[in-house]
Amino acid sequence: MFTLTISDKPVAITNANEEEARELLMSEEFKDDLKVLESEGAPLWDGFASLNVRPATEEEKTEFEGADFDEDEEDDDEEEGPYIMFLVDVTDPDEDDEG
Repeated sequence: MFTLTISDKPVAITNANEEEARELLMSEEFKDDLKVLESEGAPLWDGFASLNVRPATEEEKTEFEGADFDEDEEDDDEEEGPYIMFLVDVTDPDEDDEG
């Protein structure tokens, strides 16, 4: 498992192997998501802070393994791949219109 850090703060963990983790977490699409998603009212990433992928700590692995992923949902169109879990509380400002 590997963890994405932003300015040395652990932000997300994935159960992908190292190559896949770097590909996923450092992709332009994921970076764009990091600029939109918020934690504590501020974007997760400002586009300038340093991003790093490192091996996950035992504590991070334990948190990941205790997570409740939507494994019940079967979607034949979508192939099973690595999971990404945020290690911080994350909100999507685009979904605030629910009600």
